[in-house]
Amino acid sequence: MRTITAISCAIIGASVLSFPALAQQKTVKACQEEWRANKDANQAKGITEKAYVTQCRAGGVAAQPAPSTTTATAPAPAATGQKTVKACRDEWRANKDANQAKGVTEKAYVTQCRAGGVAAQPAPSTTTATAPAPAATGQKTVKACRDEWRANKDANQAKGITEKAYVTQCRAGGTVAQPAPAPAPAAPPAAQTSTTTAPSATTGARPASTAPTGANQYQTEAQAKFRCGAGTVVWANLDSKIYHFTGYKEYGKTKAGAYMCEQDATGQGMRAAKNEKHP
Repeated sequence: MRTITAISCAIIGASVLSFPALAQQKTVKACQEEWRANKDANQAKGITEKAYVTQCRAGGVAAQPAPSTTTATAPAPAATGQKTVKACRDEWRANKDANQAKGVTEKAYVTQCRAGGVAAQPAPSTTTATAPAPAATGQKTVKACRDEWRANKDANQAKGITEKAYVTQCRAGGTVAQPAPAPAPAAPPAAQTSTTTAPSATTGARPASTAPTGANQYQTEAQAKFRCGAGTVVWANLDSKIYHFTGYKEYGKTKAGAYMCEQDATGQGMRAAKNEKHP
C-alpha cells in the first residue's frame, strides 16, 4: 500500500508541475473583485471590467492598475503636456480679477489651456494713471502766475499791480505779464501859458493838463495801447477814481486824468462810469 500511495503522489505532483498556468490561474470572480477594488482608476485609464478579467485570467496574474491612494489623485493627462480641467480652472481662479478685467471667461480660459497644453496666462494688468493733458498749450497755471507775482511782490505793489490783476493777465496771455517800467515824467512844454491844450492830433482828445505820475498811467493813448496790447484802454479820472471808455464825452477830457489799461485801473481801485457801456 505504501508503495502504491507513493507512486500516486508522484504522478499527481508531476501533473501539477506540468501545468503551472492552471496552478496559478485566478477565478473570474477574483479578477472582477480586483477590477472593482480600483474601479475609478481603471475607468480613468479606459480599462473595462471585461478586458481586465480576460487579461487577469490569461496571464495568471491580475493586471494591476497603478496603486490607488486614499486621496483622489488628478487623472493622467490625455496627451503629453496637456493639463487637466481642474488645473486650468485653478489657474484661472488664481488670476480671477485680471481675467475678468480682460473679459476672459473661465470656460474660454479652460478651453484654451487644455488645447494649448499650457495655461493661457493673461497679460499683467497695469494701473498706472496717465498724466492729464495740459489745459492749453503754453498757458500757465494760476499757481505759476501767483508765484511770479510774489517773486516780484515789492516791485508790483509799487507799480499798483495787484496779484489778482497780474494772474488774470498772465493766464490770458500765456506768458508772464511783466509790469511795464514807469515812464519818465514828461518835460513841461517850453511855453505853457494855459492849462488848456489843443486836442491831440492822434486821438482827437486832449492830453492831460499835467503829466500823470502813477503806476501804469500814460499821457497819450498810444503809450497806453502799447502797454495794454489786446486789453481795453480807458481814460481814468484821477480825482474821482472813475474811468471812461472811448467814444464818451469824458474820455480824455477831465483835468486830472491819464490813459490806462482797464485791468490796471481796476487793480488800483477805480471803477467804470455807470452810464457808459463797455466797448
